[in-house]
Amino acid sequence: MKRAPVIVHPPSSGGRRVTLYGQDLGRALRPGDVAAILRRAGFCTSKFVWDDTRVFEWRDGGPDIWLMP
Repeated sequence: MKRAPVIVHPPSSGGRRVTLYGQDLGRALRPGDVAAILRRAGFCTSKFVWDDTRVFEWRDGGPDIWLMP
């Protein structure tokens, strides 16, 4: 199975790390931050579909989980 190009890593004290094809792009505190980080990296789309598993892999919780357990 092909891995999603965008991985949003588990929540930590500094937000969730965002990687694109394995390259660390930064940390996000909410979905809007993920979108901004990806757009700055040139990964543009008219609308992000957060539950599209061909694009996003959300580790330890989806786009509604931002705090550490």
